[in-house]
Amino acid sequence: MDKNRFVNSVNLNIGTRFPYFVVDAIDDKPFPPNPGFRLMHWHEDLQFILVTDGRITVQTLDEKVEVGAGEAIFINARVIHRITKIGTCRYRSFIFPASFLSFFPGSPAEDLVTRVTENQDIRLIRFSDDTDWNREVLARLTRLYKLEDQAKDETYAYEVLIELARLWLVLVRNLRLPDKQKVSPLHRRLQKMLQYISLHFSEPITLEDLARSASISKSECGRVFRQALEKTPYQYLLEYRLQRGAELLSKTDLPIGAIAESVGFAQMSYFGQSFRNKTGLSPSAYRRAKRQNDRGRLTEKPRSD
Repeated sequence: MDKNRFVNSVNLNIGTRFPYFVVDAIDDKPFPPNPGFRLMHWHEDLQFILVTDGRITVQTLDEKVEVGAGEAIFINARVIHRITKIGTCRYRSFIFPASFLSFFPGSPAEDLVTRVTENQDIRLIRFSDDTDWNREVLARLTRLYKLEDQAKDETYAYEVLIELARLWLVLVRNLRLPDKQKVSPLHRRLQKMLQYISLHFSEPITLEDLARSASISKSECGRVFRQALEKTPYQYLLEYRLQRGAELLSKTDLPIGAIAESVGFAQMSYFGQSFRNKTGLSPSAYRRAKRQNDRGRLTEKPRSD
């Protein structure tokens, strides 16, 4: 799969010594805040989601899977997807690089990882309490959940790595490969248009530009976006630009006006208004909140247990 065809949602802890990213989501409000929260996106990383209340839908370009309280789902690397709530819900998402599971380069364990991560027919795996091994997966995810609710000491990262390795061992021992799936015409067309957006989002983009990138009409372009993503092309482009802006706010000290221009907004005021409408925070408030959260992770007190 060519990653340039998709919208890459970057692990916000990438570049740190421990690129393990956990999102706690209540309804449509994630923490840490993320304006691309409901944007169709993909990760280089692996992702497990444990639902503790209500129900969610995980949608790829080809399928929708409902996951309820007490259930979980695995999303493979580079699978384009979106998560939406069904009524009131709460879940925790665990995102991490596959390298966590291989122990060291050239390790025999690498084969047990790549047999899943490099298999394009493995996209989503849902876990419920109907089998022993599914229950064990849920128990490991619950342990990871509880680790996030405790103060973190110097052994926190090691405990996480151990639980992830145990979780993966259960998965690869019991996984049955799915039947081969054909890529639909809608999937191929959307891939081309998403690739175009990822390459040209900083430039003016018209509906005609998007349609031409997939060799379809403007009306078909709108239909594809509505059917696959439940958004208009304009809504998707706006959210994609906001997501890119959020990444720059988090990772750089660039002025907000420069960020707005670099992600395709002609006016800083429109960027600020759109960002606030999406997140409830101004760009500057978002930057402060993200950095306060980062500092908080570094200064948490050791556990007393």
